[in-house]
Amino acid sequence: MSLVKFRKSPWENLLSTDLLDFNPNSLFNERMWLRRLEEPALNIKEKKDLFEIELAAPGYSKKDFNVTIDDGCLNISAKRSETKKEKDENYTRKEFSYESFERSLELPESVEDEKVKAVYENGILKFSLAKKEAAKKHKPKVIEII
Repeated sequence: MSLVKFRKSPWENLLSTDLLDFNPNSLFNERMWLRRLEEPALNIKEKKDLFEIELAAPGYSKKDFNVTIDDGCLNISAKRSETKKEKDENYTRKEFSYESFERSLELPESVEDEKVKAVYENGILKFSLAKKEAAKKHKPKVIEII
């Protein structure tokens, strides 16, 4: 039996740091990273009266999306497919593509489900989620002392 010298992964020194609290081995979890690559990026902004969500989904059309609110979650999914066929006297070429994604966001209790609006333009799906009146930030009321 012979001993084999242990070699560290070339990524280990690059990825392990005390400033970032994560496990570098999780970077090699292929399923997790592939799933994250499939999910479109989004921005969430909180304003005084509402929340705004912007989801980057270029190349889709309005009919490709399915958006629901169910049990306090905003569920966004989209599917699209394309088929191209080219025929010449010497060859036939047929190509197809299929893309889909799903995102679910847990909504705060302060959101009014009935007042959610969505707009899709220029590859960005924008949501406007109105807050319930009780959740809106109001200016403090000044109490006069007599």
